[in-house]
Amino acid sequence: MHTFLVSTISVLVVLGIMVIVHEFGHFLAAKLCGVRVEAFSVGFGPRLFGIKVGDTDYKVCALPFGGYVKMTGENPGEEVKNDPGEFTQHPRWQRILIGFSGPAANFLLALGLMTGVLMFHHETYIYFDQPAVLDWVESGSVAAHAGLMQGDVIERFDTVDHPTWKDVEIRAQINLNHSVPVIVERGAQQIPLTLPLPDTSGGEDFALANLGLFPVEQPGPIRVDSVGDSTPASAAGIHAGDIFASVDGHIFHSTESLVAYMQERDGAPMSIALVHDGQQRKITITPVQMDDPHGGKAWRLGFTATIPPFRVEKLSFPGALAESWKFNRANSLLILEVLKRVLTHQMSVSTLSGPIGIAKQTGMAVEMQGWQPILQLMTVISLNLGILNLMPFPVLDGGLILFLLIESILRRDVDMAIKERIYQAGFILILVFAAYVVFNDVSKLHLFALHRQQ
Repeated sequence: MHTFLVSTISVLVVLGIMVIVHEFGHFLAAKLCGVRVEAFSVGFGPRLFGIKVGDTDYKVCALPFGGYVKMTGENPGEEVKNDPGEFTQHPRWQRILIGFSGPAANFLLALGLMTGVLMFHHETYIYFDQPAVLDWVESGSVAAHAGLMQGDVIERFDTVDHPTWKDVEIRAQINLNHSVPVIVERGAQQIPLTLPLPDTSGGEDFALANLGLFPVEQPGPIRVDSVGDSTPASAAGIHAGDIFASVDGHIFHSTESLVAYMQERDGAPMSIALVHDGQQRKITITPVQMDDPHGGKAWRLGFTATIPPFRVEKLSFPGALAESWKFNRANSLLILEVLKRVLTHQMSVSTLSGPIGIAKQTGMAVEMQGWQPILQLMTVISLNLGILNLMPFPVLDGGLILFLLIESILRRDVDMAIKERIYQAGFILILVFAAYVVFNDVSKLHLFALHRQQ
């Protein structure tokens, strides 16, 4: 119940901010162009309170789902009175500007949010931006069947040469349910492989571990930070500061790799070489099953490792702005590639997140420590909203802009009856698409996942 409330409230607030910023972009451009704005509303439904200034009613309504701007004469079929304040009485270039200003406001918000994150506090694991070196490959996994091995350096993944782990994760996600070419460096050899990318989670909670891939997260082996009471680690005499020099002859550079190794061996005893203050000793230890973060059970030893190296960046405004531009540009190109793959049937629509998926992500981001996770998520959502609204479909801003461009080329208005039918068909298509995405979201809920497993 707590998670549901947090997710619901957080997604309403986040999407509300995104939509209000979007509508403010339309509002500001309309005012500058002299179009009469009848209402600027925060929320929908019955008016709760507000103030009317000139022609505009600034109001707050009962349903807190974003907001809207009502301009005189903006909807197809509205009676034209030759009023200079009407939307349709203004030059087409001004109407295009008004249509584009909503998405532009979302782009500016995304740029500003990421700039702020980079200026004040931006944490990132160092390994995420480093060469993709495999710490462990789970036997029997997709990656193992494809021929990848511990110690391999990924030299090419899909279309990216010398990828970082960030590149690998991004390219894997947008190629789900397909195979990608991979070249690994093993010793002095360059070995070409093909890696299938089955979507085992329906597009939700994707992780490279699903494929059996575990990155090298730090230069050296695992170092113990703390040991739990009454655990195999404490019983074996493991102490804070101990270094796992080897486990059954393997050197692990992350606890995720070690945990995967223990699951693979079904909790069998392990021989561990420990180093403390330069002194080495060997122990034999048997894992026990403990609760894992996902609500299940996993073989564990009962210690916490030191976290992988990370950096905290505080950039100057020019530097932060430049990095924010790069971040948003890269994500924009990624969003466009995803849309292209969906439209060309190279990627399933089921991998897209609807309101429920977004609510889960915002809920998790809000409960993380600090402001960075939620601000980064808001950046990506704002960017998505701006790009999707520029798609050339009726009832979206992109559809309006497309109509105006066509009319500019024809030098006359498209017949209103034709325009109304196109808008009605577009509205129905968007409703059907929205219903499908929501249904897809609901089918991914834990209740249905359990039902499928039974």
